[in-house]
Amino acid sequence: MSGEPPAPVSRPMKFPYTISAKIAQFPYKFYWKYCWQFRFYYYGVVASLPIIYQIHKLANSPGNKAAYAEMRRKEAAEHHH
Repeated sequence: MSGEPPAPVSRPMKFPYTISAKIAQFPYKFYWKYCWQFRFYYYGVVASLPIIYQIHKLANSPGNKAAYAEMRRKEAAEHHH
């Protein structure tokens, strides 16, 4: 025992039991090459990010937050009377 760590196993598991093993052994290259749905899913996510960012900016603007707070204040006042 020289205190060295054991050598890593070079062969993959017959059945990957853990999530990390399943992710590591997933055939990404095969799916990217032969499955158009796999490719277009990622293209769609990337294409929609600017739209989602713009909606996020509008929804979290100071004016919108003030209008929402006022609406909630009025609603709360209605329910308490």
